[in-house]
Amino acid sequence: MSIEVRGLAKQFGTFEALKEVSLVVPSGELVALLGPSGSGKTTLLRIIAGLESPDRGSVLFEGQDATRRDVRERQVGFVFQHYALFRHMTVFENVAFGLRVRPRKVRPSDTEIRTTVMDLLKLVQLDWLSDRFPSQLSGGQRQRVALARALAVKPSVLLLDEPFGALDAKVRKELRRWLRRLHQEVHVTTVFVTHDQEEAMEVADRIVVMNEGRIEQVGHPEEVYEKPATPFVYSFLGNVNLFHGRVAGGRADVAGASWDVPDLPEATERDAVAYVRTYEVDLARVANGRPAIEAVLRHIRRFGPMVRLELDRVDDGQVIEAEIPRAKFDELGLSQGDKVFVQPRSAKVFAK
Repeated sequence: MSIEVRGLAKQFGTFEALKEVSLVVPSGELVALLGPSGSGKTTLLRIIAGLESPDRGSVLFEGQDATRRDVRERQVGFVFQHYALFRHMTVFENVAFGLRVRPRKVRPSDTEIRTTVMDLLKLVQLDWLSDRFPSQLSGGQRQRVALARALAVKPSVLLLDEPFGALDAKVRKELRRWLRRLHQEVHVTTVFVTHDQEEAMEVADRIVVMNEGRIEQVGHPEEVYEKPATPFVYSFLGNVNLFHGRVAGGRADVAGASWDVPDLPEATERDAVAYVRTYEVDLARVANGRPAIEAVLRHIRRFGPMVRLELDRVDDGQVIEAEIPRAKFDELGLSQGDKVFVQPRSAKVFAK
């Protein structure tokens, strides 16, 4: 089932949670709503679910207006961050709950319920725990039970609110892979909220980056990361360095180098900021004729095949971060306090 939201606005007191948000989620797609706390992503998810009502705008399912439709009529499965399982019920009965509470005329038989529940528990690899209680499960197992319960009612749309946020890093990584495989099997339209960039990149077909109640960019993970549309998207996705300069004649003089700014008319002259990923920084012991920034190495962190460096610019004290391969670091023979020359390899320039 496709989802479309048109001009959604929502205010809580004086706080504007959503500001004229519009979005289309094609049928069968797995979409991540990504952004910092307070960006509006959970409010948008809850309005799609019918758990909140918008002040303005509309929600359409498969082209039909569902804005005022009751949550029970939306065919939506919702999974909360903290599972919301019934503690007094077994795993089996938690998954069966949505089927058992249906009106008698549409309620499946006990045999049908057992078949459906056990099939789902096999799908989430928990059929061997069907008689356990939630307190006897790990966090990852509880979240899979919550997903099975949401799928039991055969929703047309699956909505997940920070589904792995309460779990440790290792379990989150395992469940991210598992969710991707599960979606490939069930093909239900899925929207999930996260503030974890890596999670969104690894799982989603498309990412919706949100900030301060608005959508900054929508695109495939590679597109959003490689071609950020706004300074916020660039800075939110990964570690970056900011360098200030000027734009003139269609080029920007920033960080001791000149960069093309094709989006601005050549006659425009204004301040600019260049965003440089930490792994797009070259270091040299001596100036080699290329424009470079003189800096002092202040901190070294080794992790696996990479080394993270923190440097202070000599001219203004600005902190520069760099990530270089361990082999390159060893070749340079750097130590804390050494003077180096920093050269950005590439940059994304935004005019102010």
